[in-house]
Amino acid sequence: MATPLRPSARRTRRAGLALVGTVGILLAAVPASAEPGAPATSAEAAQLVAERGHQLEVVTEQFNEARDALATQQAAATAAAAELEKATAALAQAQESVRGIARSAYTGDSVGGFHALLTSGSAEEFVTRVATLETIAGHQAVVLDQAAQAGVAAAQAQATAQQAATDAQATFDRVSGQQAELEQQIADYRAQYDRLSAEERQAVLASHGAPEESAEPERASRDEREAPAAAGPVVADSAAAQTAVDIAMAQRGKPYVWAASGPGSFDCSGLVQFAYRAAGLSLPHSSRSQSSMGTQVSRGEARAGDLVAFYSPVSHIGIYLGNGQMVHAPTSGDVVKVASVDSMGATPKFNRIAG
Repeated sequence: MATPLRPSARRTRRAGLALVGTVGILLAAVPASAEPGAPATSAEAAQLVAERGHQLEVVTEQFNEARDALATQQAAATAAAAELEKATAALAQAQESVRGIARSAYTGDSVGGFHALLTSGSAEEFVTRVATLETIAGHQAVVLDQAAQAGVAAAQAQATAQQAATDAQATFDRVSGQQAELEQQIADYRAQYDRLSAEERQAVLASHGAPEESAEPERASRDEREAPAAAGPVVADSAAAQTAVDIAMAQRGKPYVWAASGPGSFDCSGLVQFAYRAAGLSLPHSSRSQSSMGTQVSRGEARAGDLVAFYSPVSHIGIYLGNGQMVHAPTSGDVVKVASVDSMGATPKFNRIAG
């Protein structure tokens, strides 16, 4: 008959099964990326920079989820190991107790069945003493069996938790590798953009004999200039939302860095997490998880402090300021800034977590 799992073991096994589903979702959603090609014009190179930048953001949000899953599973594995150690100690104690009773019976330090027969004054007293001895023996057997079952359950829980942690580590490592590859591609395309831009400017100068312009063309990854701030301060409807807006706005100009959550740099969900932590709300470092929190509202109902998310599945998020504007950490190579919610090229989705 299968040994029943203790509640902690069942919870750990469920966590392991849940991780398997999370791993499948994460790996299925990781975008395939090609090796850097050879763009013929600066426009092509700029487009490739923008495309890889978006892919990097998608993978970065998957990395954030994988990192959280890894931390959870490592904690579960540590707890399971402690449970196994506790169960092993309880089993050893029960075994020692049983051995102690056996030694006592053998040396005559306790009343055995034969001794009870010799010393009992009546048949009823003898039956009572024997029943007492059987009860003690039965109790010890139950204690020993329970301790043994607890040890088996704890060992199974530890194995499940350890496997879950191993799977989480594998996912984390794989997504980290995808990030490194995309970052390298972005660097390559930017270098090609700069080279092609210079060559194209020289070609124009050679054909027209015009003086070279000193201004360098803007890169595609930075072609979304910061939108003009709304007239007057942004006013939210709740203290928490107001704090989050104020903190997020104070981060403008700080660089986007994948998986960063402040104070010197941010990715999109890291900025949201940082701002709302200051407001007393704990959010996960994942745009997809953040977008599922609170209550979804329409664009017409959206207020300052609401979260605004993009793409399906969600891979970018910011904090709404009202008047069609948001503050967000856009992408690799850019900085935290104010922008139109329509600048992402995707339908914005709003949800309220404060107020």
